[in-house]
Amino acid sequence: MTSAVTTDKSATSTRPGYGQLLRTPDALGFVLPGFAARLPFGMLTISILLLVQHATGSYGDAGIVAAVTGVSMALFAPVMGKFTDRRGQSAVLVPVVLVHAAAVSALTALALLGAPLWALALAAVPAGASVPQVGPMVRSRWAAKLEGSPLLPTAAAFESVTDEFTFVVGPVLATALCTGIHPAAGLATEAALTLLGGLFFAAQRATEPKPAPVPAGGQKHASALSFPGLRVLIVAFIGIGAVFGGMQVSLAAFSNEIGNPGANGLLYGIFAAGNMTAGIAMGAIAWKIGPRRRLILGYIGLTAAASVLWAAHSMILLGALGLVVGLCIAPALITGYTMIEQLIPAASRTEAFTWLTGAVAFGQAGAVTLAGRLTDAHGSSYGFLVPLVATALALVTLLALRSKLAPAATSRLVNSSAPAASASRAATPAPAARNRVNERGMGHRQPVTVD
Repeated sequence: MTSAVTTDKSATSTRPGYGQLLRTPDALGFVLPGFAARLPFGMLTISILLLVQHATGSYGDAGIVAAVTGVSMALFAPVMGKFTDRRGQSAVLVPVVLVHAAAVSALTALALLGAPLWALALAAVPAGASVPQVGPMVRSRWAAKLEGSPLLPTAAAFESVTDEFTFVVGPVLATALCTGIHPAAGLATEAALTLLGGLFFAAQRATEPKPAPVPAGGQKHASALSFPGLRVLIVAFIGIGAVFGGMQVSLAAFSNEIGNPGANGLLYGIFAAGNMTAGIAMGAIAWKIGPRRRLILGYIGLTAAASVLWAAHSMILLGALGLVVGLCIAPALITGYTMIEQLIPAASRTEAFTWLTGAVAFGQAGAVTLAGRLTDAHGSSYGFLVPLVATALALVTLLALRSKLAPAATSRLVNSSAPAASASRAATPAPAARNRVNERGMGHRQPVTVD
């Protein structure tokens, strides 16, 4: 009997790269507006920090308002994703960007009027909850257009690089606006760009995935969170978010400790450059191992790199370690996003992507708070323990529950509604028919990728 199990070498050894990806019909029609709409997200946190610190004179108060914004986004992003899967991207994005512009404007006005901390924190809730989930929407368009294509990992890598680029350019732009023009200029620009970019992206309806059909018989759509593989990925992405948050706080504290606050921008830039470089490479490499193994190996590397940050006591050594950590983040992050196609049905993928995005934001907000307290009390070395512990716990979870990351059954991914289940049963051959198929030979079986 001929084995039906093969590696994915033949599928990926000739896989086209970024040029072929961007030549996908209609791709630039949503990639460019998507970039314009998500760039402001990289400006939001630093703009809040700078404005609130200017208004209150306290970095602690500014950190609280920024953390509330991040947690609010993490909690509401999956809700937005679920509505997007059910109603369509344009139907959700247009009102969301209008609400976000209004909420950020209100937060800005309260800060300039000298409102108390509780009022600023309260205003931060709608500002964070209404952050438009453009990144997951772009990923959903790629997933719909490239379903089953070997270009999908390249698209995931491209999106990771795009995200990282926004987080490099966004803070620089926001800082220049807040320090060079006015402390409120960063948030004002963020609100304006979100509104204009979001409306432009929403207008690109030709590539918008169709909303999931309403199930018959009063049944509800399956939530993306009902799939155990997503829950495992959420834990992994919380750990990744903790790396981002812990690095931001601890690098800033380390720079102050060595008497060179300006070094923070350089050190974080090296860390981000490592992430971008690995992201670009991820899309160009023809992988010969399955995504589950890639995720675990990538996470092992990330945990190992994060475990030695606390011991660095020189700028050169910390820069080198930060580069390695950045290089290790991309394989885990990109592979996790890529696995959504295998684990989650198309009707719930935007929700799934927002769960992962929210998990990163939640891990980042928690790490910023915890690392901030540790650095205030004990110094930057203790702040670097946050990424270590978070990634170690996430790695243990990945290893213990790796069986949950196996691809779901095809019939479950196609449609989770009752009619689809009935159709699947109707299309299944009777036992005798299956036996006749098996007796005629196995030459037409689809190859299975080794994980």
